[in-house]
Amino acid sequence: MLQTTNYHTSQQNMVTEIKLGLCNPPEPIYLYVKNAELGGESYLWYHYDIERDKTIPVSQRALTGYLSELRFTTKEFKGKDNLKLDIVVSADEVYVIRSGVETNFTKSFLLAASGVQDFSKPLIITANAGEQNTVFCNLYDAVTKTRIEREWNKNADWATIIRNIQSRLGGTSSAIPSIAETPVAPAKLSVVPQPVHPQDLRVKNIRTLLDYPLDLVKKWLQFQDVDRPSLLHITKINELVKTMCLAWAADKCDHPNHAESLYQNQVVDAVGLGADELTAINGWMQQLQTAKAGAV
Repeated sequence: MLQTTNYHTSQQNMVTEIKLGLCNPPEPIYLYVKNAELGGESYLWYHYDIERDKTIPVSQRALTGYLSELRFTTKEFKGKDNLKLDIVVSADEVYVIRSGVETNFTKSFLLAASGVQDFSKPLIITANAGEQNTVFCNLYDAVTKTRIEREWNKNADWATIIRNIQSRLGGTSSAIPSIAETPVAPAKLSVVPQPVHPQDLRVKNIRTLLDYPLDLVKKWLQFQDVDRPSLLHITKINELVKTMCLAWAADKCDHPNHAESLYQNQVVDAVGLGADELTAINGWMQQLQTAKAGAV
């Protein structure tokens, strides 16, 4: 009887620890850094609602939690890849502060974090406004509320600082981005992004070849409940590639069935026999363009 009572007690404890019912998916909360104003209110970081293409200001300027990881990610902006630093913080939820690697916020964060020896203690990460819309980062010991001082140095050895922080966080080699061996300007972070997944690169290269709108790819992925192709089964990625190709061919051929039939023969079947996909798609595009020009 005592064992049964203990069992039910432990079950009740589990229920009180886990909130049951409707909730949001257990996904990270992203914070982006920007010195801006919206509706007459100033803010230094914000959320971004992708579905509504809407900026949501965050009124608080500080986040208290445990620094758990530093990672780098590449985001495309205006046709170019931009390297971002993701500062992963464990708190009431998992937060990810995302900022460009060349920003004052990132550099001031790295300088301050390099002075922290024990990351098992909580920190307060604060966004502070600078001149000309810049944003800097201050770190505080969450227990003593004292600021972690570090002298500003725009020419710091960023690669070594990142390695040291990762080491104290217990990061493995797979979590640490590779360091460029070639010399760069002192003020530049000599860090390159982690290798792009082959399927992500595949879609990017084909999209670029077709000049297919990036926004349409993002919307297509959202319908699949993912944010990148590599999270999909290969059949879905093939479907995305075909969708982009046939969209390109829509005004290049009077008979859509002809374009699709030619795609199956010159691209799908050819790739199945070992042909390079980009080369095959390029050949298919040229044949459709030649046929259209001859029909005019």
